[in-house]
Amino acid sequence: MRFHTRKWVKPEDLNANETLFGGKLLAWIDEEAALYSIIQLENNRVVTKYMSEINFLSSAKKGDIVEIGIEVVKFGKSSLTLNCEVRNKMTRETIIKVDNIIMVNLGEDGKPKPHGKTKIEYVKDRLESNSK
Repeated sequence: MRFHTRKWVKPEDLNANETLFGGKLLAWIDEEAALYSIIQLENNRVVTKYMSEINFLSSAKKGDIVEIGIEVVKFGKSSLTLNCEVRNKMTRETIIKVDNIIMVNLGEDGKPKPHGKTKIEYVKDRLESNSK
């Protein structure tokens, strides 16, 4: 799994227990999944369709640095299925796992549109092939 983004847990991210608010963490995950999918599918019209059961395994507190990892599980006709793990950067302890996040590629009409992708592509490879 590749960990793409780091977040610093600040006072405004905490719940009444003084630990990271789960809703804030889920918002970070949703944003990361969207950004990852937009880059993979080369389309900024991508939406979250589904997020499977989530499993909080530990918590984070103020000052912790967490990192968000995303991995492709499957390419569908107009979708991309991902899984996610968030862990404490310093201790490597897993905070949360999400087994399936389904992102859907949309056309200009707002309806699902086939994306034609079948494998992970890296931006550096796209840039190299465009310069040839």
